[in-house]
Amino acid sequence: MSVRETAIAALHSRLATSLAGGNPAPLVLRGETVPQRLPPGGLVVIRDGETVEETPILSPLAWAIEHRAAIEVTVSGATPTVRTALLDALLVDIAAAIAADRTLGGAVEWAQPGAPEFEDVEVEGAAAARAASVPVALFFTVAGSPLA
Repeated sequence: MSVRETAIAALHSRLATSLAGGNPAPLVLRGETVPQRLPPGGLVVIRDGETVEETPILSPLAWAIEHRAAIEVTVSGATPTVRTALLDALLVDIAAAIAADRTLGGAVEWAQPGAPEFEDVEVEGAAAARAASVPVALFFTVAGSPLA
């Protein structure tokens, strides 16, 4: 398994474990589409993202990688105030989960969440929802090739 895949899987595992204690707990997925009906605790989807920087380190050859994954968080609620409060609580929990273990169990050298982008989502025949996308920079070093 590549270091990149290990890092993204560790991010998913960290969030799934840390957010499981919520009442109700959000559903934490990786690379899935958003279902028509959102779970009561909300939905957290980790997107693989892209490598944004590869810096060679010579002798011996290694690569310092910055990979940017995305965490999409979607919640529903009866009113805009309820949706905003639920989303804010989940974002705080996500930030705390990453801050509690910046190395994601040793999978990366550093994980850093960025500022969220917000969106109100309306789907015909479904309850209104509020969503946010949070970029997460994952820093790690690989030997030989950025594909490793």
